[in-house]
Formats: sequence, C-alpha cells, structure tokens
Amino acid sequence: MNCQPSKSPPGITKAWSSGPGYLHWLTALIAIYHMVVVAQFPTWFGIFIPQQVHKSISLSSALVLVFFLLPASGGKHRQGGQGARGPVAWYDFLLLASALLGAGYVVLFHESILDYGFYGFLDMKGIVLSLMLAVPLLEAVRRTTGWALPVIILFFVLMTIFQKYLPGLLYGQGYPLDRLLYSSYVGNAGIFGLPLGIAANIVIIFLIFGALMQKAGASWWFMQMALSLTGWSRGGPAKAAVVASAMFGSISGSPSGNAATTGVFTIPMMKSIGYTPAFAAAVEAVASSGGMIMPPVMGAIAFIMAEWIDVSYPEIVIAATVPALLYFLIVLVSVHLQACRDGLEALPGSELPKFWPVFFKGWFYLIPMAALIYFLIIKAFTPGMAGIYSCGFVLLSSFVSRDRSVWLTPGKIVAAFKDAVTRWIVVAVITASVGIMIGGLELSGVGIKISRFIVELAGGNLLLTLLFVGVVSLIVGMGLDAVPAYITLATLMAPALSRLGVSEMAAHLYVIYWGLASFYTPPTCIAVYVTCSISGSKVWETGWESVRLGIAAFVIPLAFALNDGLLLNGSLPHIVGAVTTATLGATLLAAGIRGYAFIRLSVVQGLILVVGGLLLIAPGILMPLTGLAAALVALAPHLKMRQRPGIF
Repeated sequence: MNCQPSKSPPGITKAWSSGPGYLHWLTALIAIYHMVVVAQFPTWFGIFIPQQVHKSISLSSALVLVFFLLPASGGKHRQGGQGARGPVAWYDFLLLASALLGAGYVVLFHESILDYGFYGFLDMKGIVLSLMLAVPLLEAVRRTTGWALPVIILFFVLMTIFQKYLPGLLYGQGYPLDRLLYSSYVGNAGIFGLPLGIAANIVIIFLIFGALMQKAGASWWFMQMALSLTGWSRGGPAKAAVVASAMFGSISGSPSGNAATTGVFTIPMMKSIGYTPAFAAAVEAVASSGGMIMPPVMGAIAFIMAEWIDVSYPEIVIAATVPALLYFLIVLVSVHLQACRDGLEALPGSELPKFWPVFFKGWFYLIPMAALIYFLIIKAFTPGMAGIYSCGFVLLSSFVSRDRSVWLTPGKIVAAFKDAVTRWIVVAVITASVGIMIGGLELSGVGIKISRFIVELAGGNLLLTLLFVGVVSLIVGMGLDAVPAYITLATLMAPALSRLGVSEMAAHLYVIYWGLASFYTPPTCIAVYVTCSISGSKVWETGWESVRLGIAAFVIPLAFALNDGLLLNGSLPHIVGAVTTATLGATLLAAGIRGYAFIRLSVVQGLILVVGGLLLIAPGILMPLTGLAAALVALAPHLKMRQRPGIF
C-alpha cells in the first residue's frame, strides 16, 4: 500500500493550509499581537501586560482556532466547497466558551489570580474555572495530536491523586483534585508556566521568521546552493537534500514542514538518477528531522533548552555543533556509499546550477541569518527580541532581489503569518496541557521518583539507564512535534540521566536526539508520511530505510553522554581525540550499514565495521584502538581500491 494516509498524521497542520477566508486575517492578528507584546511595545505607552495575562490571551487565541477548524471526529478541517466555514457543532461552541471563561478570568481578574497565589488554595469558583479551562484544553490536544499525549497527562494526574496507593518507590501521600487544580491554574509550573511561556514568547516568533524566509524564497535558494555544491559528485541530489534540509530545517521549526518544502524538489531528483523511491523519501525524512538539532536555531529548541536549564544560548550552540555535524556526516556518507554501491553517476554539469550565479541571486538571504546570530550572541538580546529584529531584516532584504516574485508584499506577509500561526497552534495547546502534568509532577514529586525508578530498574548502570531513557524518549516522542516532545522528555526523562552524573546539557541533548528519531521511526514516523506521499513509496519500507540512515540519532547521543569531549568540554587534547575518533567511527558505521567501502562488503565485513565504528565512538583509548584494529582487518584486502577512479 502506498503511503497515502487517509488523514494527516497527528501534529501535521497542512489541513489548515487552506480554510475560511477570515483565517488569514485572524492569524495575522494573532501573529501581530505576539510580536507587539514580545517586543514590549505596550511599555512605550505605559501599558504593562503581566506574563500570565499574555499567556492566557495567547492560549485563548490558539483554542479559538482549534475549535473552529478541527472537528471532534477528526478528518478534514471545516470549510465549504468555496472556502466558507462549515457548521461548527454546538458542543464546540460550548467547549470554546468554557475555555474562554476559564482563561478570560485570568485576563480580566488577574488580581484575583494573584490572591489565589497568596492564599495557597482555590475556592469553589476557582475550582470550577480551572476545570472549565483544563477539560477543553485536553480535548484540543486530542484533536491536534491524537490520544497519546492526553492519556499520558491524565495518567500522571491520576498518579498524583492516587499516589498513596502506588507501590514501593512511587508511594506518596497523594493530593486531592482541588490541590492539583490549584497547581495547574495558579502555580508557576501549571498551564501558564514555563512551557506555554516559551511557546508564546519564543516559538511563535521563530516560526514567523521561518515562514517569512520561506515566502521570500529562501528554501529554493538553499536547495540550489546545496545542489551547486554537491551535484558534481555521485548521489549529488541526495547530498543536496541533506545539506539543504540541514540549513533550512534549523529555522523552519517543523521536520514535517521542512520535508514537504524541500522534498518536492529533492525527491524527484533523487529518483531521476536511480535512487529507489523508498531511499529517496528516507533521505529527505532523516535530513529534515536533523534540522531540529542543527545550530544555530535548532528549530527553536536551542532557546527553549537555554531557558530550561538556565544556561546561555551560545553555550547550547557550542555544545550541539559537533554532534549535529556527526549526525549529518553519517547521512552524507551513507548516501554517497549507496550511490557507489548502486553505480549511480553524478548529474551532468549542464544540469547543475552554477555556484556563483546562484549565490549572487540570493546572497541577501544570509543577511537575516547573520542578523539573528548578531542579536543573539553579540548583543545578547532575548531570543524573542532577536527573532523580531531578524524578521525585520527578512522583510527588508527581500526587496534587494531583482526578482519581484520574492518581495515580501503585504499579501505574502499575511500568508506567512497564517503558515506560522497554524503551525504554532499545536505547540501552544500542547505546552499548556503539558503544564498540567508538570504541575502535578512538581506537586507530588512523582517526576523525581520516576527518574529514580528508571535508575533503580537499570541497577544504577549508566549504559542500561541510557538505553531505557532512550527507548522511552522514542516512544513518548511519537506523534508529538519537536518542541512539545522536548518539553515532555525534559520533564520526565532527563533527570534520570542527571542522577547518574551525566551533565545537564548532555542529558537534555540526549532526549532531544532520541525523541527526534520518532519522526522517521515506524509506526508513527510523521516525516516519513510526508516524504513517501511525494515519492510514492510504502510506509514501512521507507520507515526502516530511514532508521538505517538515521542510526546517528541513536548512536551519537550515547557517545556524547559517555564522552563529553564531543560537547567540546575538557582539555584541547581530550576534545580533539574525541572528535577525531567519533568522526572516523561515524564513517565506518555508515559504511558497515550500507555494506560498501571501496567495494561491496560481505555481511561479516559489514558487521565488523559497524562494531568497529561503535567502538571508535566509545570513550577512552582502549575501545577506540580496538575498533580501529577491527576495521583495518576487515578493510585490509580492499584498501588498494581506494584509488579507483570515479569513487566520488
């Protein structure tokens, strides 16, 4: 069966790409509101908007769009044949009214919310208002992501309430529903806590930045640049897909959106030179997902992580650079070796774009990127403020082009706002609902106990704990978008690694990588659904090919969790040694998995290279030396083939 899902996978917002006519203006209004508040323009006029009020307005706007656009039964969004909105069910109006009353009370009677915080409990009115918001919020999450996340949240809510009935380590005194609702409605870790604040102040700004870049034609330029750099070699279009997806995926904020944007160019090109449809779709899915770990933006995860673990943004970028490069190195080596194995030729020079003409046609796309880095690192602006300034540079630089079709005219700006906001809606409702879970975990201490439980289950063994946390992160990440997946995993899984001495930076990057892999790992594999719908390949065939290509998402985090030299920590010799052995190990791992190194390898030789590559990535001296020796033994008969013409 070809990969043509009957409905969009959870988290895919393409169902909203067309809709009622008012949607353009409503989403534009939502985008402008957030930019105005994040830029602190109201303070110029003596108007101060408390963060809790801002978050409530932000969440309310997201809920309005969810209940107006997504029916309870799933399927397609509401719209008539000519774009007019279809009927909204009476219960949707009821749910929306309930949510707006619960959230609106925070806006209109903020002082009463502060009083609740002072007294430390909710009266009957507060309990009713918190339930009026929480129930529609969980329903909104179900409509946008499916059943998985609401079930997880309710599971931890029930654990908090019935904690005194839990066995062993998870046992506790338990808390009544009203105490839990207080934590969720008023507490700093609840619905209006840090996760929603990140969505309302950072994520939406960078989604707008990415959407403006896309409307200005940046994705096409990145694609042409990548093709001009790599098209001359074997498998050039596949390498171009990797490079372009790494560049654009970092700022797009959506693996599936990135796959759809660049995949329409790269997948047909890969198929045209001889790659199978499944392999072509897998390359795009894995590369697009990798954009979420590629500095400087990392799909906004870098900014969230900096807020979460209270470190500077440059520290995140520095630590994440080498692992991200190793991830893409494995993918690039894999597509090159597959091209060599299949005897694929490079594209004729006449079909390739020339580097300098392409560069000069779109050099101005580098201006917003440079501005973003300048405002973030040199000026040390907050991520939201830096993003807003950078959006201005996107707007202005588009008019540098001689091609008027890429100018950001008002119509294109409104369309970009719509694209950004419809992607952001999912993030907003998920981060708010995750706040319910975080509030319960903070209240009961169950989160800490879960991490302790994982450590005890692994017997205190670091490697076993890493594997347990990785598998759970992969499962939890399925069906969630990148940002909500990270927030959930940072709450539940990262503390388990920190308990065993893994640095906080490494622990958080670790769960990001494993959660990221869910985008191309069956059965959910959202990015695969997108790419194989373009290639015409099958779901499972493409999914397993993606796992082979994206093996780095499982291996690289194990490496940097065990050897922090890969995060550029430690002395210079330690860092150089770690990066060198890991680079060689990543190359051998890719060769072993593809079954090719100079010539086709036997199954035994491939296994030896896989084991040798893993040992080279491992910490210390003995294991890397053992891995190098094993690889040399496997490759010794074929090293003379390294000079064979045409290998590149």
